[in-house]
Amino acid sequence: MLIIGLTGGIASGKSTVVDRFRALGATVHDADVIARDLLQPGTPAFNETLAHFGSAIMNARGEIDRAALRALVFADPRQRALLEGILHPRVRNALLAAAQQPHESYCIFCVPLLIESGMTDLADRILVVDVSRDVQLARLCQRDGMTHAAALQILAAQASREQRLAVADDVIDNNGDVAALSRQVQELHQKYCRLSSQETP
Repeated sequence: MLIIGLTGGIASGKSTVVDRFRALGATVHDADVIARDLLQPGTPAFNETLAHFGSAIMNARGEIDRAALRALVFADPRQRALLEGILHPRVRNALLAAAQQPHESYCIFCVPLLIESGMTDLADRILVVDVSRDVQLARLCQRDGMTHAAALQILAAQASREQRLAVADDVIDNNGDVAALSRQVQELHQKYCRLSSQETP
């Protein structure tokens, strides 16, 4: 089974890329979705997170307010490390379990913090969705209504563009338009299908 580790900075367009791979028939396991499931009320990760961070991260429905939690951990590296210590080992185990499931061709692990979490070893190839820092900042401020300072704070907490590109086997340049993005995904899909068939005994 060929496993592609897809990563990229915040607001790089990972979700759009993943949607296009899915439309082409690729199997995708998303670390963000796994993390959301892990933090459902009553789960061990939920209880541990609540014990660490307190009721300030809860909403009126008794769920974890992800926006409040994100603001808290990006403002304090120690708090971020605490949350990562709760979630990252569990996300890793879930991805390892997913890798054992039968797949038609290749499989994509979409892990925004693939490098930061030390999960690069889970993938046979690393695919980076790349955009310029200026594009990231503009998208964060326009899409999420963030202040420039808050957007810079999030970027500073992630691996740099240079660090991601240094470990990339494949790169999708998402500084252009949607048509250019789709062409790159189509080319990589064909490439991964070829590589996957070569791996099959």
